[in-house]
Order: sequence, then structure tokens, then C-alpha cells
Amino acid sequence: MFTFQVLGAGTAKEEGIPPVEGKIVSVNLEVERKYDVGAGFRVPDLRGVAGCADVGTSRTRTLTALYFDTPDLRLISRGVTLRHRTGDDEGWDLRLPAGEGRREIHDPAGREEGVPERLARLVTAFVRGRELVPVAELTTVRTERSLLAETGAVLAELADDTVTARRLDDPTTAPDRRSWREIGVELVSGRPDVLDAVGKRLRKAGARVGRSSSRLSIALGGGEDRPGCQGGTDTAAEVLTSYLGRQSEALLAYDPLVRLAEHDDDSVHKMRVAARRIRSVLRTHRKLLEQQRTRALDAELRWLTDALGEVRDLEVLRARFDRRLAAIPEVDGRPAFMVGLAARERQARERLRQTLSSPRYAALLDSLDIFVADPPVTERATGKPEKQTAKVIGRAWRKMLRAYAEAEGRPAGVDRDGSLHRTRKAAKRLRYTAEAAAPALGKPARKLARRAERVQDVLGVYQDGVVAARQARRLADEPGGRPGDLYTLGVLAGDSRRAAQQAGDEIAGVWEKAVSR
Repeated sequence: MFTFQVLGAGTAKEEGIPPVEGKIVSVNLEVERKYDVGAGFRVPDLRGVAGCADVGTSRTRTLTALYFDTPDLRLISRGVTLRHRTGDDEGWDLRLPAGEGRREIHDPAGREEGVPERLARLVTAFVRGRELVPVAELTTVRTERSLLAETGAVLAELADDTVTARRLDDPTTAPDRRSWREIGVELVSGRPDVLDAVGKRLRKAGARVGRSSSRLSIALGGGEDRPGCQGGTDTAAEVLTSYLGRQSEALLAYDPLVRLAEHDDDSVHKMRVAARRIRSVLRTHRKLLEQQRTRALDAELRWLTDALGEVRDLEVLRARFDRRLAAIPEVDGRPAFMVGLAARERQARERLRQTLSSPRYAALLDSLDIFVADPPVTERATGKPEKQTAKVIGRAWRKMLRAYAEAEGRPAGVDRDGSLHRTRKAAKRLRYTAEAAAPALGKPARKLARRAERVQDVLGVYQDGVVAARQARRLADEPGGRPGDLYTLGVLAGDSRRAAQQAGDEIAGVWEKAVSR
């Protein structure tokens, strides 16, 4: 479990989580495996498993948690849970999906205060104005054991839980009660293979891999996790909408992290990439889609990517300059222009948070949901992906070739830089289109996506250098610059130009490999 904490009144142990006045808020990344077991299951001896030298003394406690969701269960449908727990670690927990683990955000506020505004803001994209109400109450009798290394370090925690759930979300019926037992193994300081080895030992003793990572899902009668957006591959329309669904889920998953972030934690970048992927396939698949709804959605996604891009561009520029400044011995202290860049980034983040809390953003998310559920596909999209999706990829491929040919025909300078930037965007669209097709077309599509990614990467390094040099010159031209800062900006501009030139020297070779059959 990896923990970041912020102490109230602005004393931070780790950057990235904005403080809540007078309270402690923690954000944990949990990596955990769950197993279903019967009432008579006996936990096997785990000593000797993946470096486990001993098992600590068992500890038993009782926890009660009240879960909140919208009346139509919008949080749990996305794998998100919000609860207030009494007992140890009393307070509010918001759990968000995070790859194979979960990101848990804790606020120690009391139940009587209602859902803390801080946590309510983080689920804005999921609830979209709907009320958060109690939907279930769970009581857990937990017996915990620590799995210890020879040094005494805790590799993992094993929790043996007997859970009793009471469903509260249907006022027309008596509360529905159900009980079950499960084993949870949460990584602490051990390597991931500890979870694999312990899981193997538990399964050998009769445990079954948990049907659901969410107790609330079981309490509400679902039992199984939300299946996700895998979709079908029988038609070009299914290939397209499956990909759009996956990217829509990714965009929503990063929304709370973007709202939390105060520095570059990659969340803005990844949310922006998800939105760009959607825009790319909408454009490359334009012959398979009716254009009135598609153009409207694309325009709103562009508005969102512009807001994300303002923050992302400043993140990249500031990080680039920070790395280079650390290697310049002549620079003493933090240059004024870097203080200014940091202020601009903070202001851009605040504007982005306002964007994510706007009715226009909520309407965009609704439109995206509707588009994925009922895509405006043409008759052509009902064809087999081997034909129709392959045609889409072919058009994207030819567009990239034309863009590069245009760049090759221009002399070095601003016009060629623009053509190379257009080539990069064409390569990116080709990559995303091939990735979307991979479930249906297999290895050839994945191979083409990797080729396009290599072109995109080298052109990205070139473009970043060009933009950074341009920005350094603009900062130097701003009035009131100190002589020392002007010298430093000259060094940064020169470094950026050299980095661009180095990448430029590699473009032809990378391109030749990418387009060779």
C-alpha cells in the first residue's frame, strides 16, 4: 500500500493532494486479491510462501460501513464506492478503480456532517447532479494476520472477513440481508509475486477467486463485477463502439485524479489521451458514422482537450526546464520565470477544475454515454471489420504518408515544422485506429500501431524541442526580465534547439523502418 498524506493548514508530507482545512486526508493505492471461502474454510499455513518467514498474531475487530450512491447506482456501475465507516480508521472512504488495484481517498469527517464536499466533488462526473443516498450497510467481523519477512517487515496483510450486508436502496421492500465470508490479501512491502504465491496456497486449500472486488456489488445482488466495455468484433460498428466505450471509461477514471492533482502525476496527460483517442477514431471512421451527431461530439471533445492541454503543455515545459536547470551550475536559486510558469500552471489547473464542474462538461459526458450506447452508424458500418475497418486503417495510413511527403518537400524552417507536426498527428490517428482494430484484426493491426507509435514518438521529441525553444525566447522577450534570467533562458533555448535537431536527424531513419513492408 502506497500512501500520500496532506496535513491540514497546508503542511504536506507529499505534494499532489490539496489540503482540507484542519483535517488529515490520505490517498492510498491498494493492491489486493480477494477469495470466496465457505464458513468452514481453514486458512492454511503460509510460512515459507514467497519469503514469508512467519505469520503475526491474529487480531479481530468489527467494522460497520454505510455505503452511498445515487438512486440509480451510478457509482457502483463504474466500479466506484463511497462509504462512511465506524470503528478503526473511522471516516469516509472513496474507492476508485486503478488498474489491478484501487485508489482509496480517506477523509476522517464524521457521519453527521454528510458526504464531505471534497469527496462529493471528486464524483461529479459520475453522479452528474444526482443525490447521494445510503444504499447499503455492511458489518464486517475481521480477523487480520500479518505475513512477515525474516527481517520482521510486513510483506502483506491477510484479512479473514465475515460480512453481513443490509440493502437500503429500495424503500418499498424490507431490508434485504445476506452474509458471506471472504479472504483478502493486501500487499504492503512485498513484491507482487507474494500475492500470486499466497493466492495459489489459498486456492489449493479450497478458496475460489472472488467473483467481485466490490462488497457493495454483492450486497446489492450483483455478485459479479461490472463486465466492462469489451464489446464484440463481428462488425465494424462493434469494433468502433467497443473502443469508444473503453476510452470513455478511461476518461471517467482519470477525472477524479485530475481534480486532485496539484502537480504532474500523469492524470491530466492520460485523461487528455483518452479524449484524443475518441476524437481520432471519430474522424478516421467518419464514413461509418452519421456526421451531425459525430461533429457535435467532436467539437465538445476538442473543447475538453484544449482545457486539458493548457495544463499539460505547462507541465511538460516546466518539467523540461526544471531538469535542465538542475544541471546548470551558474543558476543560483529559482529564476523568476520559473516562479511565473508555476503560477500559470496553478491558474490553468483551477480553470480546468471549473471546466470539469461545468454543466457543459456534464452534458458532454451524457452525450458520450448516449453515443456509445446508441452510435449513429451508417449501413457501411454493419460490414465485416476485415473489410470496412481495414479500409479505415488504409485511409489513415495514406494520410500519414501524404503529410510526411509534404514535410519532405519543404526546407528547414517554420513551414517544415508545421508539416512535421501534422505528420505526427496523422501518425497518432493511425496508431489509435489500429489499436481500435486490434481485437478484430489481430497481429497486423498491433504491428501497424507500433510502427505509427515510433513515428509519433520521434516527431514528438522534435516538436517538444521546437516548442520549448520558442517558449524560452518568448519568456526572454517579456518586459522586466533580469539579466541573469535572460542568460539562463538563452541556454534553455539553445538546449531545446539542439534536442530538436538531434531528433530531427533521427526522423528519416525511423520513418524508413516504419513504412518498410
